[in-house]
Amino acid sequence: MIFKILGAIGLLFITYGVITRKALTRNIVFIIGGIFLLSYSTYLKDPIFIPLQIIFTIASIYELFLITKN
Repeated sequence: MIFKILGAIGLLFITYGVITRKALTRNIVFIIGGIFLLSYSTYLKDPIFIPLQIIFTIASIYELFLITKN
């Protein structure tokens, strides 16, 4: 049950990240949502969504790094 709640919260975070205009906030929210969805995907043992969420989260971390570096 807890992983379903984490998945739903992760989806809400990512949805908020899509509609926000601030790049810094968007990437932070994407990272949090990606981690929550990764935990849900791991719980489901889904071989498609686990690597997808890992790539998504790493890409968000990298973009956040680029934004804060400047």
